[in-house]
Amino acid sequence: MSSEHDAVPGSSSAPRAAEWVTTPITADLLRGAADLEHTEHGVLPHRLPARARAQCADAQLARVESQPSGVRLVFRTRATVVELDTLRTKMAYEGVPPRPDGVYDLLVDGSLAGQASTTGGNVLVTDMTTGTAQTRPGPVGTVRFAGLPDSAKVVEIWLPHNEITQLAALRTDASIESVPDGGRPVWLHHGSSISHGSDAASPTTTWPALAASLGDVELINLGLGGCALLDPFTARAMGDTPADLISVKIGINVVNSDLMRLRAFGPAVHGFLDTIREGHPTAPLLVVSSILCPIHEDTPGPSAPDLSNVSDGKIEFLAMGDPAERARGKLTLNVIRDELARIVKQRSADDPNLHYLDGRDLYGEADFAELPLPDQIHPDAATHRRIGERFAKLAFGTGGPFTG
Repeated sequence: MSSEHDAVPGSSSAPRAAEWVTTPITADLLRGAADLEHTEHGVLPHRLPARARAQCADAQLARVESQPSGVRLVFRTRATVVELDTLRTKMAYEGVPPRPDGVYDLLVDGSLAGQASTTGGNVLVTDMTTGTAQTRPGPVGTVRFAGLPDSAKVVEIWLPHNEITQLAALRTDASIESVPDGGRPVWLHHGSSISHGSDAASPTTTWPALAASLGDVELINLGLGGCALLDPFTARAMGDTPADLISVKIGINVVNSDLMRLRAFGPAVHGFLDTIREGHPTAPLLVVSSILCPIHEDTPGPSAPDLSNVSDGKIEFLAMGDPAERARGKLTLNVIRDELARIVKQRSADDPNLHYLDGRDLYGEADFAELPLPDQIHPDAATHRRIGERFAKLAFGTGGPFTG
């Protein structure tokens, strides 16, 4: 199975122009997206619906919800060659070496069959010293997969979890058709950049994607980098999204944004869960606290980047709060874990389908010693795999809240 960049239809390695089938990219070919925005280049998948996006003008939220973590094209075809034209927006940081290109994962009948990246596209450059950003425009690129088996099969193209991706055109050398719902349970998950995918190697190796594969469920990933902040519009979007299994991972963003104090946190959690329960009164609902993050276990936020080694491409985060401020209600991860456990215990007396998972069961002290967080907050690719495997065992395994 081969993958190439920017193949030109009609070249010696591609079908003749008359043999290409161009298929409009419509919602029935996409999974994991809340809606599609039509742009001058094609369609842009969003993971939050328009109503939610209209309630918050935060630039960070706009960037991350339009990065298609968990979003994939799914279709049935006999095609042996697939081309997808996209306009990406890649993230970059002033003075920092370029980040790796986003990866497209190709699955054939559920198994990884190819990987590729595209070229061109826009680059959103952020100056971390000032917080300002500017976009450098670029052209549409093409990602190409060739050598697929000449037989009827289900093809999935998982879009890069860390690049905004406008879908311009889908070409194949045979017709395609949408794939009806196969009846697998739908798992809806919300969390921070760690759930979004942070430094995972590819879109199918973020920890939620790995857990979904092991649990044999359909994933809708509302991991929103920097934006797991108990926003009411996110809870409303989750309540309105059809789902069989639901999880919310709460902690690190509330601390590292220094968003609220303990007095506000508890009622905000209750309100968030109440809103989800309005749409899903009896679905298994799992509340997950943060994985171990030593800098914020007992030290409040905010977090700030240490830019002293930025020219070498190394950025680490520092906890800027004072542990003494916990007495005045400032939040740490340990304070949040205690409060989440208390809230779930209280509510589960009337809600037997509500459950709690301590995030340190996914990644704890022994894991940090073996696989430290490279920037003090985000896990690397190997750690994503470990977290995904453990979540699958604890949530989907025997006796887990998502069993059956």
